[in-house]
Amino acid sequence: MKESTKFKAGMSGNPAGRPKDKTPATLLRKSILDDMPEIIQTLVSQAKNGDTAAAKILLDRCCPALKPQAMAISLPVNGTLAEQGNEIIKATLSGQIPPDIGAQLIIALSNQGKLVELQELTQRVEKLEINKIELVSL
Repeated sequence: MKESTKFKAGMSGNPAGRPKDKTPATLLRKSILDDMPEIIQTLVSQAKNGDTAAAKILLDRCCPALKPQAMAISLPVNGTLAEQGNEIIKATLSGQIPPDIGAQLIIALSNQGKLVELQELTQRVEKLEINKIELVSL
């Protein structure tokens, strides 16, 4: 009879469990953490001496990039979508609103135009279906 190679039910194949804090990544992190003050001081010294890579590392990690903040703008909301788009372009070109905000507004208008077009097409199809039903019933 062949002997089973499986573990017995209820018995762990590794009763001691996985070793804690012994993975390569954990050991590397611990080593870096232990030397962190020296590493930071070295980076600061290198950055002060003109090493732009060291300065970038420090700035990226210590002072993350500022996220743009939306500003309040006032534009006319009457007229067609094309007319509203023209107002946005004029305001962007004259410096009333930043180019990135102007681009976002144009994209929003374009999406709105697609929604209006979809709604109009849906209404037309519904009318055609109603007319077809009326013609069939005659």
